[in-house]
Amino acid sequence: MPHPAPSELQPSVASELNRLAWMALTLTPGLGPTRIGRAVQLLGSADRLFDASLTELEALRIPAASAQFLADGRARQAAEKEIHLIQQAGGGFLTFDDPDYPQRLREIFDPPAVLWFRGDPTLLVRPGIAVVGTRQPSPYGAGMAERLSRDLALRKVVILSGMARGVDTAAHKGAIEAKGLTVAVWGTGIDVIYPKENKRLAEQIVDSGGAILSEYPLGTFPAPQNFPIRNRILSGLSVGVLVIEAAEHSGTRITARCAMEQNRDVYAVPGNVTNKNAWGPNTLIKQGAKLTATWEDVWEDLPSQVRLLLEDELAADRADESNPGKTASLFNFDPGDVSPAEMGQHERLVFAKIRHDESLQLDDLMESLEGTLASPEIFTALFELELAGKVRQLPGKNYVRTF
Repeated sequence: MPHPAPSELQPSVASELNRLAWMALTLTPGLGPTRIGRAVQLLGSADRLFDASLTELEALRIPAASAQFLADGRARQAAEKEIHLIQQAGGGFLTFDDPDYPQRLREIFDPPAVLWFRGDPTLLVRPGIAVVGTRQPSPYGAGMAERLSRDLALRKVVILSGMARGVDTAAHKGAIEAKGLTVAVWGTGIDVIYPKENKRLAEQIVDSGGAILSEYPLGTFPAPQNFPIRNRILSGLSVGVLVIEAAEHSGTRITARCAMEQNRDVYAVPGNVTNKNAWGPNTLIKQGAKLTATWEDVWEDLPSQVRLLLEDELAADRADESNPGKTASLFNFDPGDVSPAEMGQHERLVFAKIRHDESLQLDDLMESLEGTLASPEIFTALFELELAGKVRQLPGKNYVRTF
């Protein structure tokens, strides 16, 4: 039975048919974002896809096998099945034509034709900073990723990252700690958590009002080539990319290069020159990236319209707050300043010895407090600090501050 022409469709029906067509194109073997974009341009609109003959499809300058897959209905069947599975999984999808598709992503060279998501997709149009770095950060790198992400999230900036081990994980955790918003861009399907140990983190991201995003269909496994490709989405969604520890040859460098090509700002946290993971950010700084030590370094560099928007939202929050003093000093907030007042005397003494940029071994800690605190008092203080989330224990009984 022939499908009605687009002009005969009601707007809501046409929209759904259009979305179905974009999904069909995306699931067609041999077609990527560039070919799909060109095909839709030649068709005039995606929903004309299902009325096109094989000859017309071949005229779209796509591979013959792709044209056949579309012509015989397999692409439409695959799209209908995928949409049904997305709904069952509690997710959703955006096509390039959808009004909610983020404008910043439309501007890159090869924007995804379809974005799969879980959580709140409206975050994708909000101002965000992509935080990227090595999967094996030093305590300093992990601490800076968490701290900067938390401080920016406190000021309504969306934190974007890839939920990989290391810097990515620390960035998401920092945003969640601040009760802010964060988006994880995956190189797998939105139903395939990678790495597996971040299952709870993925749930926290969605439960806290954030989102998980991917350009890959459900069930896509973590193929190595997917992750460098997804990095263009991270940079494309953001107003800037913040690099924290990255080796000379790494995916982080790909993200930074994408950011430069997409005319996004690049920020970098300087590192110890004896650390191989300092090569990336230090080199970027030499090439013109903004040296970043605190959230202010990013904030003052944001486009003026973005900064004004965020400041207005923060002012509205303060006006709504029943206790004005609670948020009056938001722009000067530093947990490191206020938390010692909430500690007992023993915890303050122990906390003062521990740094966020360098781990401290338990034996060294006990030696430094010899004659001041007894061993049981140190152990109790460490337990309380860990319980409060102020310090973290690393392998080998090493301790660092969480901020």
